[in-house]
Amino acid sequence: MSDPLNQVASWPATAAAGVTSPGAVASAGPADQPFAWASVTKLLTVLAALDGVQRGLLDLDEPAGPPGSTIRHLLAHASGLGPDSDTVLTSPGRRRIYSNRGIEIVADRLAARDGRSVDRLLAEQICLPLGMTGTWLDGSPAYGAAGPLRDLLVLAAELLSPSLIDVGLLAEATRTAFPGLAGVLPGFGRQLHCDWGLGFEIKDGKAPHWTGSANSPGTFGHFGQSGSFVWVDPQARIACAALSRCDFGDWAKQAWPRLSDDVLTSYSAAT
Repeated sequence: MSDPLNQVASWPATAAAGVTSPGAVASAGPADQPFAWASVTKLLTVLAALDGVQRGLLDLDEPAGPPGSTIRHLLAHASGLGPDSDTVLTSPGRRRIYSNRGIEIVADRLAARDGRSVDRLLAEQICLPLGMTGTWLDGSPAYGAAGPLRDLLVLAAELLSPSLIDVGLLAEATRTAFPGLAGVLPGFGRQLHCDWGLGFEIKDGKAPHWTGSANSPGTFGHFGQSGSFVWVDPQARIACAALSRCDFGDWAKQAWPRLSDDVLTSYSAAT
């Protein structure tokens, strides 16, 4: 079987994709070229927030955001905040409303307590310790990062086997928070059980979905409107990432699940 990563050559614009697992690291496309990460940025910000919890700067259950909301609600898109403003659409814990603003509030609080700007904090606490020297934040900590595939694969490997974040804390963050909430998965419509962890979107029983049919329910990660994604399948012990110069659209709804299934088939056999 040919390497499924070569599928990126048929995508609508320049793209790169890669896989990391305990037994393999591979990529196709321009791995050193920077791309916009869009909402995949949230994975960097969430790692910084979890690091802040470890350092005693944040408490997941401290009040933050709308009345009755906590850091945990904000990270889990369960605070009731609207997508991009401080408008409150519902009470905390009642509905899954994807909110960039919620992530920004967490990042701003962490930065205020740490004493560094958000961009410096992400660089110095997450990117540089992991060796992600080509990645930077320019704008919102919810969607403003850019960097090359090689760095994104390093991030994926960290999520597969953490070195900066306590294993138990990452496990908590990648389990469903506030189970049973309905909501809209951007690009894929309303889901009766729109499950999220603390900043990590969790596949569970969502259908349709941007990962493959072979991905386990515990698969977690994020995708971005710039044509970017990272998923980590803890059951298969494989992570996959992709960056593209073509915005998310119908092409991605076809290409990403196919790539994901083929990666699982090929690299599960390899490992």
